[in-house]
Parts: sequence; structure tokens; C-alpha cells
Amino acid sequence: MLKKKVPMRKCLGCNEMKPKKEMIRVVRSPEGNVSMDLKGKASGRGCYICPTVECFESAIKAKRIQHALETQIDEALVETLREQILSNGKS
Repeated sequence: MLKKKVPMRKCLGCNEMKPKKEMIRVVRSPEGNVSMDLKGKASGRGCYICPTVECFESAIKAKRIQHALETQIDEALVETLREQILSNGKS
């Protein structure tokens, strides 16, 4: 019996390849709204980060999330995303 292939994604914070299910997807919807996609099913342009504050801070500092989503992210949205990561309990 063949093993099922596990989809891998690269974290924008630490640049490590990890299984997709372990990552958090940040998505820009077709309307231009940026949010976290916890289920990984939302339509739009997405990027992946590890569920840690360190990886999130690294990706924001280097503007990797802005570049991947092709949009500007204001400070209020950064705070909202940071709170969502902290509320997931995986800091």
C-alpha cells in the first residue's frame, strides 16, 4: 500500500519546510481583506507561517508577508494577527 503524500509548506518566518497542517495560513481575500485562515480553505492569495510569535515577528519585520500577499499591512492589522496567534495557545 502506498503512503499518502503529506503537503509541505515553507514558513515565511523561519524558512523551514513543515507539514501544511502544522502551519497557519494568512490570506488576502479577493476583496483585499487580510486575515488568518485557520481551516486553510478560504479563497484568495495565501502564505504560511509557523504558529509561533517568533516566526510571525520575523516575517513582519522582513516584510515577507506583505510581499507574499502583494498588499500593505497596517499596524492595527499586525496587532490583530498577533493576538490571533497568541489566542491559539501555541506561543
